[in-house]
Amino acid sequence: MTVKSIETRFRAYRLETSGSSFSYFDGTSFTLIEARYTDENKASIAAELKACNRTTISTLHITSWDQDHCSPSQLTDILTKLKPNKIEYPGYEPHTDSGKESLKLIQNYKPSHIVTPTLIAVTPKYIDSLSKAKSYGYRDVMYHPKVIDSDSSNNNSTIKQFRTGSFNVLSLGDVESANISSMIRSSRTVYEEVDVLIMAHHGADNGFTTSGFIRKVKPSLAVASSNYGNQFDHPKPNIRELLKKHEVQLFTTKMGDVIVQSVGSHSGEYEVINMKAGNTKIDSSWTGTARKNKFLVKNDDALRDRRRSHYKGPRRSRR
Repeated sequence: MTVKSIETRFRAYRLETSGSSFSYFDGTSFTLIEARYTDENKASIAAELKACNRTTISTLHITSWDQDHCSPSQLTDILTKLKPNKIEYPGYEPHTDSGKESLKLIQNYKPSHIVTPTLIAVTPKYIDSLSKAKSYGYRDVMYHPKVIDSDSSNNNSTIKQFRTGSFNVLSLGDVESANISSMIRSSRTVYEEVDVLIMAHHGADNGFTTSGFIRKVKPSLAVASSNYGNQFDHPKPNIRELLKKHEVQLFTTKMGDVIVQSVGSHSGEYEVINMKAGNTKIDSSWTGTARKNKFLVKNDDALRDRRRSHYKGPRRSRR
């Protein structure tokens, strides 16, 4: 498989309250990650859609029913104003009133612009039905939930790697299990291809993000969502030190949005900028190169040779 030239953008949105909001654009499809649509991020989402020459979103991807990931009133606004064609929502039963209300809104979603929207409950059965992921490709991978944890809804968060652009983003939701961490870092498409890591549970020190995980996955960039007050101190000091030790660049939304955008030929080089909230000034910036770019070559024989010489780890990641 050859390298593709794809104008790609990822954005982490600053919220005035705790919670997460991101988007990923692969030159064709615009995915909004989490159902948060506040006074703080509405204008930024509009600006990002304009930058991508879009007026609506292709997919709404929700990782958790917790209100900092999915607010019923904000979900209503997203469905009404941003009109997603597809919704990927948590496959576990919501245990809160807000979660139950959100699920009903999704199940009753009937937009006027399409006949039938695609509604996908990301359950273990759905994960198991997907074909095996192909390394160094341009197809998204859905990894979790493999099972439903009745004791911890956080561990039922959807884990997905966005791979359809020129750089890859791994979304982890609120997972906190060491076993899930071990499973994810053993997936070939994770440890060979992740560029941008959306930190699990906003960067909490809960047992998921370990030295072993960061050392194996080797992301270039980690992004954590935190509001200006940052009352939960995300990411935690231990996690910050861990990222620094392994030379992973850390950007947060405390000061403003984080934008990652492909540059040059849009085939692997990207720029990261941290905006200052409320204006267009840049607080800090950094540049990097997508990892899969050096593996995707001009002929299949060379790619097969590359795979034969590499460690043959577990390959049960799912699309």
